[in-house]
Amino acid sequence: MGIGETDLNAWIARACIEAPGTHTMDLGLSKLLIGLDPLDPPSVWERLYVGTAMSGRRGAGIHALGALDIALWDICGKAAGKPTWQLLGEPARESLTPYASLLPHARDFDSFQQALVDQAVWAKCFGFRAAKLELLWTGPYASTGLKEADSRMTETIAAVRTAVGSDFVLMVDVGYAWKLPAEALAVVATWAEHDVYFIETPLWVDDLEAYAELVRRSPIPVAAGEWLSTRHEFVDLMERGQVQIVQPDVGRVGGLTEARRVCALAAERGRAVVPHGWKTGITVAATAHLAAVTDPMPFFEFVPQQLAESRLRRELVLDELQLVDGRIPLPSRPGLGIELNYDSMTEFEMAAKGLDKRLFSS
Repeated sequence: MGIGETDLNAWIARACIEAPGTHTMDLGLSKLLIGLDPLDPPSVWERLYVGTAMSGRRGAGIHALGALDIALWDICGKAAGKPTWQLLGEPARESLTPYASLLPHARDFDSFQQALVDQAVWAKCFGFRAAKLELLWTGPYASTGLKEADSRMTETIAAVRTAVGSDFVLMVDVGYAWKLPAEALAVVATWAEHDVYFIETPLWVDDLEAYAELVRRSPIPVAAGEWLSTRHEFVDLMERGQVQIVQPDVGRVGGLTEARRVCALAAERGRAVVPHGWKTGITVAATAHLAAVTDPMPFFEFVPQQLAESRLRRELVLDELQLVDGRIPLPSRPGLGIELNYDSMTEFEMAAKGLDKRLFSS
């Protein structure tokens, strides 16, 4: 059995997989899979991509395809008795460097800032060498707007930098906070003194011309790509948007097959790859295998189980990758090397069925 996942509304993913289809290029993914060779994921990927082109090709269809592709690579590794990364390519490094993604939940700004400082200090003491501050107070991720959010961002970054010192990498995610490059620049220009490694998704995902302008003028490297699917969107992001750091999510971009292509295209263009990975231990494991064979990948996202609000992140996978002196050894077990917690899965399944009934009852 292969294991895979994607960060997508579960009911939409199920529809993409189970739909019977109405056309030779408008089929459900499960129907297309029947009879294909599970030990040849790239060929399977092409068949699924073409067979769902009318309703897939980007977005949800590719996200669902990505989950299946990850599962196929897990099967390949298990069948060969090798960790999946050994089937993806030659090792690019001897160990992997994750960064801690930090998003505390607090009632007000002061509580949030203190919690974030505490989490960053914890991450450094635990052994992480880098962390990302999720300052999602404005934009589509924000549940409520925060007055004076721009100045508060700067204040929070300064507080964290003071707490962790200069020998710790800090990244900042603002979750599409601004509409115009000038708005972003007015804030980002004040961050240079705090040695910010990158600013993530400062502008709306589709405004590539605005990204290009921001990249030309920003003193801090710009990162984006968490929502994108397929290498074609990443080529646009790199060439039209000019971003310096691309962030494919291994499930959303189309699985390990397509993520590997994105990494190759980034390497050709001299861009760094720092993948998005805000999901469960399945995505963490799959991303680790990608990192093992990707040269321009200095870090990858890692939500610490100890800080995660989500029970899925804390409980779905039993054998979490272990941090040793700030780094993770190359995976050595066959396939993705993970084992699911079936007790928790049963509980999650029952909860989902209850939600399913509430969503679709009259």
